Amino acid sequence: MGSLEVESRNGHTSTPHKNSEKSERERKIDEWLPITSKRNAKWWYSAFHNVTAMVGAGVLGLPYAMSELGWGPGVTILILSWIITLYTLWQMVEMHEMVPGKRFDRYHELGQYAFGEKLGLYIVVPQQLVVEIGVNIVYMVTGGTSLQKFHDTVCSNCKKIKLTFFIMIFASVHFVLSHLPDFNSITGVSLAAAVMSLSYSTIAWAASVHKGVQENVQYGYKAKSTSGTVFNFFNALGSVAFAYAGHNVVLEIQATIPSTPEKPSKVPMWRGVVIAYIVVAICYFPVALIGYWMFGNEVDSDILISLEKPAWLIAMANLFVVIHVIGSYQIYAMPVFDMIETVMVKKLNFEPSIMLRFVVRNVYVAFTMFIAITFPFFDGLLGFFGGFAFAPTTYFLPCIMWLVIHKPRRFSLSWFINWICILLGLCLMILSPIGGLRTIIIKAKTYKFYS
Repeated sequence: MGSLEVESRNGHTSTPHKNSEKSERERKIDEWLPITSKRNAKWWYSAFHNVTAMVGAGVLGLPYAMSELGWGPGVTILILSWIITLYTLWQMVEMHEMVPGKRFDRYHELGQYAFGEKLGLYIVVPQQLVVEIGVNIVYMVTGGTSLQKFHDTVCSNCKKIKLTFFIMIFASVHFVLSHLPDFNSITGVSLAAAVMSLSYSTIAWAASVHKGVQENVQYGYKAKSTSGTVFNFFNALGSVAFAYAGHNVVLEIQATIPSTPEKPSKVPMWRGVVIAYIVVAICYFPVALIGYWMFGNEVDSDILISLEKPAWLIAMANLFVVIHVIGSYQIYAMPVFDMIETVMVKKLNFEPSIMLRFVVRNVYVAFTMFIAITFPFFDGLLGFFGGFAFAPTTYFLPCIMWLVIHKPRRFSLSWFINWICILLGLCLMILSPIGGLRTIIIKAKTYKFYS
């Protein structure tokens, strides 16, 4: 044994030495990767991040979704979604550290534990990437559109500028911001975004109240044919699913909170989540219900368009949307950066360097910008992506993992609740892409590329 120690001290090859070297390299990599680098977040960081991740620009489409769902189903689905997603979020927070001495810092690590190394990756990573990249593309479009609306409202007789350029202007911010290394460094951006989301939601419903119920307002379905009504209903389901989609980044956010056996990270994280969910309710329910109540089925797919006046207020709300979407883009991009950088460093053996980060992140931002400029039909994409990837990652993957890992007794309450969530989530996943795809096809008929 002594000789082995001497050998390793002299730096010759010996097994323990190799291992320590490997773990040293792995530790260095973990300290460099955006998600595992710092673990000193406070509970209120998780509240900001969750609000920013949750309250998307999707909230402005809720009155329109309500008009496609109608009063009864609309209210039911909004409330049900709120309860189910809060429950699945609680499951995620609980599962983050349920194996003693191990933390699942990323969604796919939990997936791998539940479904096995290979299968876990194949189930979780594609969905998570579709969600995160999908959100980033949609937010590029939203950011560009809101900037354009701001410009057109403030300066109504200026020369009109193409949406393409506004998306480029919006992307230019991200070519700078995406170089912030980790979650903790974007806390400031995230706080600003969370405050903005509360502000523009409040503007949206307060201005609707101020406008009052429109003359001869109607609450029936707008589509002329039964099939149209049904497809619109499906599409609206997707929009609602999209509105509750913070689950893809929840473990990654929790990974930044310190944890000890006495003080597990789930306590501060859960506190942050509850606060975030209260804020979500304050944002969503008034906007959805008051917006629909005032405008009926004539409401636009973005409520701020329905409220043309007062101009300064609407301009301000659009600017708030831009600031919020900047924050959201960063929150959803961070896990993607983490995945790409992990692959670059661990699989392709690049050295963890500032240059690598610079190239990877700029290429990613440029990619999302390019796709956004190419396909800016916003709401159909939401319904489509919403159903396809949001429904599983938000509504039923956590439940399936819970059943696999916790194995609740058959026919017990927990077992029933999980199965109900899984079935509802499956319905969402199957139905809403159908509606979304139809919307895309109808829009694409009249759409000219790069017009």
